[in-house]
Amino acid sequence: MAVKLALAGEQVSVVARGATLEAIRRNGLKLIGSDGSELVAREVAVSSDYASLGPQDMVVLAVKAHQVGDVAQELPKLFGPATVLVTMQNGIPYWYFHEHGGALAGRCVESVDPGGLALRLLPATRVIGCVVYPACVLEAPGVIRHIEGDRFPVGEPNGAVSARVQAVSQCFERAGFKAPVLENIRAEIWLKLWGNLTFNPISALTRATLVEICQFPPTRALAAAMMGEAQVVAGKLGITFRLPIERRIAGAEKVGKHKTSMLQDLEAGRVMETEALLGSVLELARLTDTPVPAIEAVYALVTLLGDHAQAERR
Repeated sequence: MAVKLALAGEQVSVVARGATLEAIRRNGLKLIGSDGSELVAREVAVSSDYASLGPQDMVVLAVKAHQVGDVAQELPKLFGPATVLVTMQNGIPYWYFHEHGGALAGRCVESVDPGGLALRLLPATRVIGCVVYPACVLEAPGVIRHIEGDRFPVGEPNGAVSARVQAVSQCFERAGFKAPVLENIRAEIWLKLWGNLTFNPISALTRATLVEICQFPPTRALAAAMMGEAQVVAGKLGITFRLPIERRIAGAEKVGKHKTSMLQDLEAGRVMETEALLGSVLELARLTDTPVPAIEAVYALVTLLGDHAQAERR
């Protein structure tokens, strides 16, 4: 996204650290397309010091959900009076119950925001929700390979088609992305999560790609069972899915031999998004008194896998 926004003429600043910071300073940001073409954005400001970049019109929060707390103290240094915060985390976001309505309105999602740190430091009033559909691989520091997909739907938490969400949409579309404004961004979050909460942990546990999971009947059936449980939870929160389960699985199958982000994280020794993708759904299941045995079982397995992998790394 940073590469394409910069090449579309936007003034882009990137917060990075370590090897990524040095690579961008030396060579710019490189994007390798699905057809093998290469784009390089050299005219980007890059720093590990948030304050040095100054207030921004729009901040794209693209870290993993479990990393939001790590940057929450620094991120406000990028905020001006009207700065919007576009959240791109997989799973249930920290602001999910902001302007939600009903008995759960304003509630903190503890599994992704322990103690409500993000809610306090990153006001939900700034948030524009965004769902990320492109599949990518980090090839090297500052080098990203795009596998497929170009959709970044956006929406206000309260469903309004505001001037600011339209401005975000238009900015993304000028860069070549599909970024429709949705009046129910939570429904789209659940649609993406439907696949993430199933295929991601199954792939981490089995080391299998999306097409392999979908074409092996037992794992396809497990994915369908987990999706069915999540659908009941979402339904109790007022969410209706616009696709049947089989079509969602078929969509994942078409992506082909792609390793999910969770499997990529496991193989790279990084912490996996277990709480955002599974723990948050379990939390919402408890809040709605919904039994989810298949999700609970997979959560137990992938949590132990993650703990064991991190212990080995240490």
